Amino acid sequence: MTSVISAATIVLFLTSAQAPQQSSASPAEQQPAAAATTTQDSNAQPSDRAVNPSQPDFTLIGLPTTLRIPRFGSAFRVTHRFTRPLGSGDFGDLLDDFFGLDGGAQIGLEYRFGLRSGTQIGIHRTSDRTIQFFAQHEVFRQGGKSPVSVDALAAFEGTNNLHDSEDEGIKASYSPTLGAVISRELGRHGAVYFEPIWVNNTNPLPAELVDDNDTFMFGLGARLRIRPTVYITVEAAPGVGYDQGAKHLTFALEKRVGGHLFQINFSNNLGTTFAQIARGGSDYDTWYLGFNISRKFFR
Repeated sequence: MTSVISAATIVLFLTSAQAPQQSSASPAEQQPAAAATTTQDSNAQPSDRAVNPSQPDFTLIGLPTTLRIPRFGSAFRVTHRFTRPLGSGDFGDLLDDFFGLDGGAQIGLEYRFGLRSGTQIGIHRTSDRTIQFFAQHEVFRQGGKSPVSVDALAAFEGTNNLHDSEDEGIKASYSPTLGAVISRELGRHGAVYFEPIWVNNTNPLPAELVDDNDTFMFGLGARLRIRPTVYITVEAAPGVGYDQGAKHLTFALEKRVGGHLFQINFSNNLGTTFAQIARGGSDYDTWYLGFNISRKFFR
């Protein structure tokens, strides 16, 4: 059933993609606009609605980027992590399970909205009933005197749909997050990232029973453009404080199609919220197959 839903999701997103519009103007008609462009200030920033070939999406794999969303623009993202470890059993077992697609999955749905140019908010919910609210605001933008872009980041997430279940004896766990996203675009060839992020209450045990109850992670990432619309992406989250035994590591191959970005990823961690990423995986030998699909709703 999971594989059917996954396939339907992929078909829905990819078939609704729109190719970039082609100009119907003649070369003579286009010439004045091209001439006007050359006379602009070389430091002028591109429109937030234009495709950024170095930062095609608002996230790497789980960690955020500094891609700006236009005022009143929005975007939707699906994250999908198959819960069958790729190394479980032999290769025949993996084929029988169709590389994990026949098993269960942890699915996330995300929506983000541009309050104003450089400021975005959003919500991300995963199928384990974790809900995360997040906000991101641009402090510096690469260009002119600034060699990097810097965004301030804040988030708040809670388990069990943000409330206690007295009948089931389940208490919700809340994790506030503060951090920064620092990026450096490499021309039109991609971008690199450094993301110092503090996440509170990452240990699932009660605070009075543990020494480490938060995590300060140093997110590292890179997206390299190997073809006009194809990228290789990697990210890691080393740090100090609580983790489950292994720091978050993941890499991906992705394709941009119109307003969509489709990504296949491999990770040692099923998490997609900040607290889940900070907790990491159980070890470095257990890896999972997953994918992300994102869609921009602006031109």
